[in-house]
Amino acid sequence: MVDRATKLRWRRIFRRRKKQVVEISSTTEQSIEKHIIKRLIRLPNVRRFLVGWVGLLIVLAVGLVFQTRALGTKYQSVQPKSGGSYTEGIIGSFTNANPLFASNSVDSSVSRLVFSGLLKHDDQNRLVGDLAESWSVDTRELVYTVKLKPNIKWHDGQPVTANDVAYTYRMIQSPEAKSYLYPSWQNIKVTAVDPTTVTFTLPNSLSSFPYSLTNGIIPEHVLGKVPAAQLRSDSFNNQAPIGSGPFKFSKVEVINPTPDVRQESVALSAFDSYAFGKPKIDNFIIRTYPNESGLTDAFTSSEVDSMVGLASLPDQFAKDSSILEYNVPLTGQVFVFFRTTQDVLKDPAVRTALVLGTDKKVMFDKLPYPLVSIDEPLLKSHIGYDKKYAQKTGDPDAAKKVLDAAGWAVNPTTNIREKNGVKLTFKMYSQMTSEYSSVAGTLQQQWQNLGVDMKVDLQNDQDLQSTLALHNYDALLYGISVGPDPDVFAFWHSSQADARSSTRLNFSEYVSIPANQALESGRTRSDPQLRSVKYRPFLEAWQKDAPALALYQPRMLYITHKPFNGLDSHSATTATDRFTNVQNWTIREGLAVK
Repeated sequence: MVDRATKLRWRRIFRRRKKQVVEISSTTEQSIEKHIIKRLIRLPNVRRFLVGWVGLLIVLAVGLVFQTRALGTKYQSVQPKSGGSYTEGIIGSFTNANPLFASNSVDSSVSRLVFSGLLKHDDQNRLVGDLAESWSVDTRELVYTVKLKPNIKWHDGQPVTANDVAYTYRMIQSPEAKSYLYPSWQNIKVTAVDPTTVTFTLPNSLSSFPYSLTNGIIPEHVLGKVPAAQLRSDSFNNQAPIGSGPFKFSKVEVINPTPDVRQESVALSAFDSYAFGKPKIDNFIIRTYPNESGLTDAFTSSEVDSMVGLASLPDQFAKDSSILEYNVPLTGQVFVFFRTTQDVLKDPAVRTALVLGTDKKVMFDKLPYPLVSIDEPLLKSHIGYDKKYAQKTGDPDAAKKVLDAAGWAVNPTTNIREKNGVKLTFKMYSQMTSEYSSVAGTLQQQWQNLGVDMKVDLQNDQDLQSTLALHNYDALLYGISVGPDPDVFAFWHSSQADARSSTRLNFSEYVSIPANQALESGRTRSDPQLRSVKYRPFLEAWQKDAPALALYQPRMLYITHKPFNGLDSHSATTATDRFTNVQNWTIREGLAVK
């Protein structure tokens, strides 16, 4: 209990504090009155002075903003940034990323991103080192020596060595492996001299040999125990491929398994230890579509960032300024290959008439983009090209005379020519694209005017590959990649028509002793003038025999949404050469110091 004295003391303290609060309140009111209220009353007297200072502050603030923006424009700019995921859409299907077997557009694209070769083409279509630091040839032009770059690695962290290179070509040379590269590597000795040195000993001089070193290299430490006969079907090829290229394989997903609408997604991620530096794009995804409409719909909905494999820009994108087109000319050729062992096409007169009766100008005018015409099995840029041996086309009257002289008479009832009861009819196969459809339709009409019944079968990529492998066609509208060197041995030498050949790239099944000898001789000479002389008998025989109709030089059309940086519009050997500098591609932008 509190006593009386304590209560009185608390009361005195409370009264004293109350008196102090009253005094402070009074003092505060007097200060406000003196320093604020009375001064505000005098404000109109100094308004010009106040307005001047406020105006000066505003001018300084505005000037600071403009100065900052001006300096930002001078010292900063919008520049590409690393990061992000990029999705590319391709017509076709994914089956095999192993560079020993990857041949269709999808497989070769995935393979190119995952695997590196000894050499590759740069953005000017010149050979440069990929895994190779340098290469040289001896004075006899028989032994090539390749030195590997130091500290190059596989995606699993293991070092890439000369043993991997030797193993790769040993598998290519094995008939059990059935690599499409097999014909080009017979009788070549490959030796791993030391961990970074490989030698290639050729049986004969081969001027185009360095161009053979662009295929991907596979890892011996992963595949070394797999029998060559089982290599094509090993799970490594499409489930867990390990390469040394710019991107690592992550996974493959089948989005729709139905054949007619099958779609796949192949996911890749940037490889930190890539020889040319880690790619600026974090993830690269290949999406496959069975036809042009599926790919176009995916691009419209932004399911993919780019499209490759189309012949022209779809009409719905013609006025869209956000769409970029890259037209990349390819060192290839599109022919109509006449299978010279087929019933009616074995007649040279029929083949000659088909060539003469073709008007390529009408054909090209029907396409919405320009094409570069070709007229020989060599490109105009090749050593040995001679306009004297150009095919003669656009003369239907001369074509009819050739057929008449050969005994192919027009049946007045059907308007189709016949000879000894055999109708002049055959079927031509090609890929299901708008370009090939247009070209085939034009040929069909022009040849019908000659009395030729030509039927057309356009196939999807997978079915066409089977048709090619079996040579199951009469005629074939198809494009081949010949590259910057004139060595076209693989496409026209009779050995490449043999059913036992692993590739059978001689699609015309053309057999000519003079052509064989010229092709063999021309590829063994390094002197340009001498090579030109050696190729003349081949060009002369090819012109006379007409095993194919030379049409045009193909191109690669690459269509993408903005923004996109890195792809250059340059001449390329194949469509996959678009990935020459893929490690520098970017899809993001941001402000950066200049």
